[in-house]
This record gives sequence, C-alpha cells and structure tokens, in this order.
Amino acid sequence: MQPGAPKADTPADYIAQLDGWRLATVEALREAVKAAAPLDERIKWTHLVYFSNGPVLLIRAEAARVLFGFWRGKRLRQIEPRLKPGGKFELATMVLREGDTVDPAIATQLVRAAVALNHEIGDPTKSSL
Repeated sequence: MQPGAPKADTPADYIAQLDGWRLATVEALREAVKAAAPLDERIKWTHLVYFSNGPVLLIRAEAARVLFGFWRGKRLRQIEPRLKPGGKFELATMVLREGDTVDPAIATQLVRAAVALNHEIGDPTKSSL
C-alpha cells in the first residue's frame, strides 16, 4: 500500500478517510466517472476500481498525489496527453497533485472510450495485446 493511501473495504470507507484537496479531487473524479457510464465500483488492489467487462479505470489517493488511470489508457492518450503509459496491460495513468484538475468533459470522454474498448476488445486483464 502506498503511503497516505486509505485502507478501506468499501468505496464509502475509502472516501471517508480523505480530506482537503485529495477528497475534492477524488470526489470530482468519481462524480465524472459515475455520470459517464454505468460501472461497478469496488475496492480492489487497495483503491477505487471501476469495472465493465473487466477493469476499466482506477482512482487512487496517495499522500501527495491522486492517480486517475485506465487499463487501456495507452489507447486514450489522444484524448488526454497527461496519461502516461506504465505497468501491465495497456495501462496509462494521470498523476494529479494539489491544484491539478481534470475537465469533466474530458473525464467523460475517457470513461466512455475506455468502456467501449472493453466491450469491443474484451477484458484487458485477459487480453494478449
């Protein structure tokens, strides 16, 4: 677990452990994600993970940053160039620090595109790409 990351069993518990800019950032991201598509929100790998035909995206609060990542994020960089590739699969993550924001319209575009890719290509954790 990352330093400063909440340890929680439910999304509500996760949010309840945040404060300040991290709380505001995670709440704004969650609101945009939930408005963009019907997703299953769970705590998985110690952070918020959203599923639709496999994992679609994550929101992870740490001590000095909030991560907004997509399992097929490498394919979404034309929508948001702040997505940086790294990790397994086609993961790309945006690092948000105090004062950083994500335009809700961009977040909506990212979520909808990521969901569409999971439904077109399949669960990214089972892909051979």
